[in-house]
Amino acid sequence: MSKSSLYDQDFYAWANEQANLLRTGQVSAADIEHIAEEIESMGKTEKRELANRLAVLLLHLLKWQFQPVRRGASWEATVRVQRRDLAVHLTDNPSLKAKVAEAIEQAYGNAVIQAAAETGYPETTFPAECPWPFEQIMDAAFWPDHA
Repeated sequence: MSKSSLYDQDFYAWANEQANLLRTGQVSAADIEHIAEEIESMGKTEKRELANRLAVLLLHLLKWQFQPVRRGASWEATVRVQRRDLAVHLTDNPSLKAKVAEAIEQAYGNAVIQAAAETGYPETTFPAECPWPFEQIMDAAFWPDHA
Protein backbone atom coordinates (compact mmCIF):
# COMPACT_ATOMS: atom_id res chain seq x y z
CA MET A 1 0.00 0.00 0.00
CA SER A 2 1.41 3.41 -0.90
CA LYS A 3 2.12 6.08 1.69
CA SER A 4 -0.79 8.22 0.53
CA SER A 5 -3.35 5.43 0.30
CA LEU A 6 -2.62 4.28 3.88
CA TYR A 7 -2.97 7.93 4.95
CA ASP A 8 -6.40 8.07 3.27
CA GLN A 9 -7.62 4.62 4.37
CA ASP A 10 -6.31 4.19 7.93
CA PHE A 11 -4.96 7.34 9.50
CA TYR A 12 -4.12 5.65 12.79
CA ALA A 13 -2.00 2.99 11.08
CA TRP A 14 -0.37 5.66 8.90
CA ALA A 15 0.49 7.81 11.93
CA ASN A 16 2.06 4.91 13.79
CA GLU A 17 4.00 3.86 10.72
CA GLN A 18 5.31 7.39 10.17
CA ALA A 19 6.34 7.73 13.81
CA ASN A 20 8.22 4.45 13.59
CA LEU A 21 9.95 5.49 10.36
CA LEU A 22 11.05 8.77 11.90
CA ARG A 23 12.22 7.16 15.15
CA THR A 24 14.29 4.63 13.27
CA GLY A 25 15.87 7.26 11.02
CA GLN A 26 14.11 6.11 7.85
CA VAL A 27 13.20 9.66 6.84
CA SER A 28 13.41 8.94 3.12
CA ALA A 29 10.65 6.33 3.47
CA ALA A 30 8.41 8.71 5.43
CA ASP A 31 5.39 10.48 3.92
CA ILE A 32 6.91 13.94 4.42
CA GLU A 33 4.17 15.89 2.64
CA HIS A 34 1.39 14.47 4.80
CA ILE A 35 3.50 14.72 7.94
CA ALA A 36 3.98 18.42 7.20
CA GLU A 37 0.22 18.86 6.65
CA GLU A 38 -0.54 17.18 9.97
CA ILE A 39 1.95 19.34 11.85
CA GLU A 40 0.39 22.48 10.33
CA SER A 41 -3.03 21.17 11.27
CA MET A 42 -1.89 20.69 14.87
CA GLY A 43 -0.82 24.33 14.98
CA LYS A 44 -4.20 25.44 13.68
CA THR A 45 -5.87 23.29 16.32
CA GLU A 46 -3.94 25.09 19.06
CA LYS A 47 -5.02 28.46 17.64
CA ARG A 48 -8.67 27.31 17.50
CA GLU A 49 -8.39 26.14 21.10
CA LEU A 50 -7.31 29.65 22.10
CA ALA A 51 -10.26 31.25 20.29
CA ASN A 52 -12.77 28.70 21.60
CA ARG A 53 -11.69 29.12 25.22
CA LEU A 54 -11.78 32.90 24.83
CA ALA A 55 -15.29 32.67 23.36
CA VAL A 56 -16.55 30.72 26.39
CA LEU A 57 -14.86 33.14 28.77
CA LEU A 58 -16.16 36.23 26.97
CA LEU A 59 -19.67 34.76 26.78
CA HIS A 60 -19.76 34.32 30.53
CA LEU A 61 -18.29 37.76 31.18
CA LEU A 62 -21.00 39.27 28.95
CA LYS A 63 -23.72 37.33 30.74
CA TRP A 64 -22.21 38.38 34.08
CA GLN A 65 -22.36 42.01 33.02
CA PHE A 66 -25.72 42.05 31.28
CA GLN A 67 -27.68 39.65 33.47
CA PRO A 68 -26.56 40.47 37.02
CA VAL A 69 -29.68 38.91 38.58
CA ARG A 70 -28.76 35.52 37.07
CA ARG A 71 -25.18 35.47 38.34
CA GLY A 72 -24.33 32.27 40.08
CA ALA A 73 -21.66 29.83 41.10
CA SER A 74 -21.79 28.04 37.73
CA TRP A 75 -20.98 31.18 35.74
CA GLU A 76 -18.26 32.11 38.19
CA ALA A 77 -16.73 28.64 37.98
CA THR A 78 -16.79 28.74 34.18
CA VAL A 79 -14.97 32.09 34.14
CA ARG A 80 -12.38 30.89 36.62
CA VAL A 81 -11.78 27.58 34.81
CA GLN A 82 -11.46 29.24 31.40
CA ARG A 83 -8.97 31.77 32.77
CA ARG A 84 -6.87 28.97 34.24
CA ASP A 85 -7.07 26.84 31.11
CA LEU A 86 -6.19 29.80 28.89
CA ALA A 87 -3.18 30.59 31.04
CA VAL A 88 -1.98 26.98 30.77
CA HIS A 89 -2.65 26.92 27.02
CA LEU A 90 -0.57 30.07 26.51
CA THR A 91 2.20 28.73 28.75
CA ASP A 92 2.26 25.55 26.66
CA ASN A 93 2.12 27.55 23.40
CA PRO A 94 3.87 30.89 24.07
CA SER A 95 3.96 31.87 20.39
CA LEU A 96 0.15 32.08 20.48
CA LYS A 97 0.47 35.26 22.56
CA ALA A 98 1.12 37.05 19.28
CA LYS A 99 -2.31 35.84 18.07
CA VAL A 100 -4.32 36.92 21.13
CA ALA A 101 -5.77 40.11 19.57
CA GLU A 102 -6.90 38.21 16.48
CA ALA A 103 -8.35 35.42 18.63
CA ILE A 104 -10.24 37.91 20.81
CA GLU A 105 -11.78 39.51 17.74
CA GLN A 106 -13.00 36.15 16.45
CA ALA A 107 -14.02 34.89 19.88
CA TYR A 108 -15.91 38.03 20.82
CA GLY A 109 -18.10 37.83 17.73
CA ASN A 110 -18.98 34.26 18.63
CA ALA A 111 -19.55 35.21 22.27
CA VAL A 112 -22.01 37.94 21.28
CA ILE A 113 -23.99 35.55 19.09
CA GLN A 114 -24.16 33.03 21.92
CA ALA A 115 -24.91 35.68 24.56
CA ALA A 116 -27.82 36.95 22.50
CA ALA A 117 -29.17 33.42 22.16
CA GLU A 118 -28.78 32.65 25.87
CA THR A 119 -30.05 35.95 27.26
CA GLY A 120 -32.78 36.66 24.73
CA TYR A 121 -31.33 40.13 24.18
CA PRO A 122 -30.66 41.36 20.64
CA GLU A 123 -27.02 41.22 19.54
CA THR A 124 -27.04 45.03 19.37
CA THR A 125 -27.38 45.07 23.18
CA PHE A 126 -23.72 44.11 23.45
CA PRO A 127 -20.76 46.31 22.48
CA ALA A 128 -19.73 45.89 18.85
CA GLU A 129 -16.11 45.21 19.89
CA CYS A 130 -14.71 43.51 22.96
CA PRO A 131 -14.78 46.15 25.71
CA TRP A 132 -11.94 44.62 27.71
CA PRO A 133 -8.22 44.22 27.00
CA PHE A 134 -6.77 40.73 27.33
CA GLU A 135 -5.03 41.53 30.60
CA GLN A 136 -8.35 42.53 32.15
CA ILE A 137 -10.16 39.49 30.71
CA MET A 138 -7.57 37.27 32.39
CA ASP A 139 -7.45 39.19 35.69
CA ALA A 140 -8.87 36.98 38.46
CA ALA A 141 -10.16 40.08 40.24
CA PHE A 142 -12.07 41.36 37.18
CA TRP A 143 -15.83 40.88 37.14
CA PRO A 144 -17.66 43.36 34.89
CA ASP A 145 -20.27 45.57 36.48
CA HIS A 146 -23.82 45.88 35.22
CA ALA A 147 -24.04 47.67 31.86
